Amino acid sequence: QVQLVESGGDLVQPGGSLRLACVAPRTIFSNHVMGWYRQAPGKLRELVASMDGGGSAFVGDFALGRFTISEDNAKNTVYLQMNSLKPDDTAVYYCSAGYGAYWGQGTQVTVSS
Repeated sequence: QVQLVESGGDLVQPGGSLRLACVAPRTIFSNHVMGWYRQAPGKLRELVASMDGGGSAFVGDFALGRFTISEDNAKNTVYLQMNSLKPDDTAVYYCSAGYGAYWGQGTQVTVSS
């Protein structure tokens, strides 16, 4: 079973920052687009950001200017840097490879004062 292992979720105040990390097996990391999704209670899972092997990144409109996706190829790790967090960003954040072909277990991000 493929394991994508996320970390970094936490409780943070509005306006704060978090960095999520996801480690993937080398064969998965090297051959798939890596991305982050999120799912809030009662809502559909949505794509937050993704990055292909060439370094091209997509970031959802709601995250533009606040979230940044990056990769460390030597560590098989994809990061999601989240700044200026809002209560609406509260959700379980999931790492994915191949646009949903593989999933991590999720990490909870809660933005609240």
